Amino acid sequence: MKRQLHLNTFINAVGHHEAAWRRAEAVPNWNLDIEHYKNLARIAERGTLDSIFFADIQGLISSPSRRPGEMLDPVVKLTALAEATERIGLIATASTTFDDPFNLARRFSSIDIISGGRVGWNVVTSIAKEIGPNFGVTEFPTPEERYERAGEFVDVVLKLWDSWEPDALIVDKARGIYADEDKVHRIGHVGKYYSVQGPALLPPTPQGRPIIVQAGSSGPGIAFAAKYAEAVFTAQGTVNEGRAFYANLKSQATALGRNPEHLHVLPGIVTVIGGTEAEAQAKAQALDELIVLDYAHVHLAEQTGVPVEELDLDKPLPAHIRRPEEIVDGRSRYEISIGMARRENLTVRQLLIRLNGSRGHQKLIGTPEQVADVIEMWFTTGASDGFNIMPATFPDGLEDFVDHVVPILRRRGLFRDAYEATTLRGHYGLPQSAPALQLA
Repeated sequence: MKRQLHLNTFINAVGHHEAAWRRAEAVPNWNLDIEHYKNLARIAERGTLDSIFFADIQGLISSPSRRPGEMLDPVVKLTALAEATERIGLIATASTTFDDPFNLARRFSSIDIISGGRVGWNVVTSIAKEIGPNFGVTEFPTPEERYERAGEFVDVVLKLWDSWEPDALIVDKARGIYADEDKVHRIGHVGKYYSVQGPALLPPTPQGRPIIVQAGSSGPGIAFAAKYAEAVFTAQGTVNEGRAFYANLKSQATALGRNPEHLHVLPGIVTVIGGTEAEAQAKAQALDELIVLDYAHVHLAEQTGVPVEELDLDKPLPAHIRRPEEIVDGRSRYEISIGMARRENLTVRQLLIRLNGSRGHQKLIGTPEQVADVIEMWFTTGASDGFNIMPATFPDGLEDFVDHVVPILRRRGLFRDAYEATTLRGHYGLPQSAPALQLA
């Protein structure tokens, strides 16, 4: 079978550009409007995208005056969107630092059953200084320690999801037997961080179990993804960086005995699309002119360890700034940002505009054909298995991609014309982890 692109869209209510909410046509409170999210999910489904994805941050990590945040619980949003859509995959973030494996396993299994097998869990380990105190955590473990905990957390969740054998459900009315108790097992997990008896409360879901997604690009993050992830969201600034990341991740997965084709690498791309390149550039410039640099300036000062008054907007970054290994959270994204600034000799102002316009991801500004060309080049030259589409503005940016870029990718034979599967595992071409649960 010919290799096909996998396309996810990362939904941020008003758009991935910092100033998207300030446009005249934007509704700032879209982030609180479930009907808006339903509309975005249906647009993505119209384009036969594999999945939609919601991030989550369990604390105010920047001033609430800055922009509308994604405040609704992402797992709750998935439940509503499962009823509003029929085929598209639904992925939400949940933290291994601030959640409980038994509750998380039940929550994601529940939504997977409700949606007919369309759910994925994006595993994160974040412990930003503003989040920890919300959960009584004031000491910050190293990335290595966080990923060690995350590994045990995922192990427990997978054991729970597999604690019912595939044929445990009998549903025999005549004999009065619902399930074979000999095929429902306690997991008896006792580890460094967790002690969980099990079994799970639910049998395997319609796709066996939800897929595992991961978004870390640091050394520990790559090792974690190689062991557990089935899809990886990543930020890669250049195609050469993308190829190196792709080769490294696939190699590590292979070394662990995994099939590298069952781990999909999806770099993020922020898109601004116009009928002509000039039109797209004008859209991008109009957005950039709405950026309030004050918030970003202070944040960059905190990240780099340089007082804001010494971080001249019209000069390059100072030579001496905080080293990546000194960053507790977001180390890989910090490295990407600093690398871009040094490589392109950007002033602080230029760097801030770039970061707030693309969040450290590659930004594609151009016609549908130009966007499709870049996607095809990365896909066919060993830099990606697809993309995490991050429109600068919603809903129009997503409509531009679905209505103008997707048809080009289809004509080139790179992307499906229609859904061929009913589950998220099916969309991604991943093996069913257990026989499908029959609900009827």
